[in-house]
Parts: sequence; structure tokens; C-alpha cells
Amino acid sequence: MTTLTDRPKTALIVIDVQNGVVAGAVARDAVVGNINTLVEKARSEGVPVVWVQHNDDNLQKGSEDWEYVPELKRDDSEPLVHKTYGDSFEDTDLEQVLAKAGVGRLVVAGAQTDACIRSTIHGALVRGYDVTLVEDAHTTEDLSEWGAPPPEQVIAHTNLYWKEQAAPGRTAGTAPTKDVTFAG
Repeated sequence: MTTLTDRPKTALIVIDVQNGVVAGAVARDAVVGNINTLVEKARSEGVPVVWVQHNDDNLQKGSEDWEYVPELKRDDSEPLVHKTYGDSFEDTDLEQVLAKAGVGRLVVAGAQTDACIRSTIHGALVRGYDVTLVEDAHTTEDLSEWGAPPPEQVIAHTNLYWKEQAAPGRTAGTAPTKDVTFAG
């Protein structure tokens, strides 16, 4: 039901599953395993997989922390979007990559839940995309010493409110990895 009527396809967006981002993340191995399952499923169904990779002063391009985790292997034919802001659309070519592929619906996984995941799913919905957040394929680290809730609660709350998210002509929702469909 995307407002991008000339874009009937779905893409899997994998955000910031980098060594330095998920090193201390809750359920890291399970989340990475679920993302791997999603990537394999998308590839087998001919669904575009778009990888997003963050860099900033604390995550410098080319460093080991900046690299994607070794369990996830990007195919050279799959787009890689480099970003410096939380929202994967801001000051990147993500919109152009998705437009070229005819994509109007996103299935989103990655890290961190309370930063780049939230920014990107909201940014996508505002830009006219339908957005499914994979509820067991995103994670974050423990930022409770700075006043954030425990990471499990951050993840649960994000899943809770995204299930009810909507906008005119657009849909949002969540699904566990086992129930994800790439058909529109």
C-alpha cells in the first residue's frame, strides 16, 4: 500500500551490523543468525538486499570496528550505502538505490534499535515506504548508565509501538524472522 505507486518491490535493508556496533549488543549471536536467515531467504527469492554501513569519529571507515561482522557476507552485486547520520536516507544514495530497483516496501533488520533502526524506519515511513521491522532481528547495547531503559526493554518497546504505526497510504508493522514474507 506504499504511496510510491510505481515501486511494487520489496527490499531487505540490513543496517549497521558492524563489529563496533554490535560487540556489546544484547542477543548479538541470535540477531546476527536471524539476519543471516533473512539474507538467505531474500537472495533465494530474488529480493534485493541493501547493506547500510555507518561511519563517524568513533567508527572510522576502514577500521576493524567499522567492518561488518564476519558472519554476514555481502555479495558484491548487492548495494552498500555508506552513512554518517542515524537515518539511512539522510545524505546517502539509499533513495536512489531503492528507486532504481522499484522498491516501495522495506523489511528492516540491524542495529542499533534506539538509534539508526528507529531513525531509518521513521524516515522510510515519512518518505512513503511501507516498513516491516523484523522483531527478532534488531538489537542494541546497554545504555542504562546514561538513563536509557535496559536493552531488552528498548527492543520490546520499539516492537510494540511499530506494530501500531501507520500513515496515510502507508503501512508499518513487525514480524518475527520465521514469518517474514517479501511478497507485497
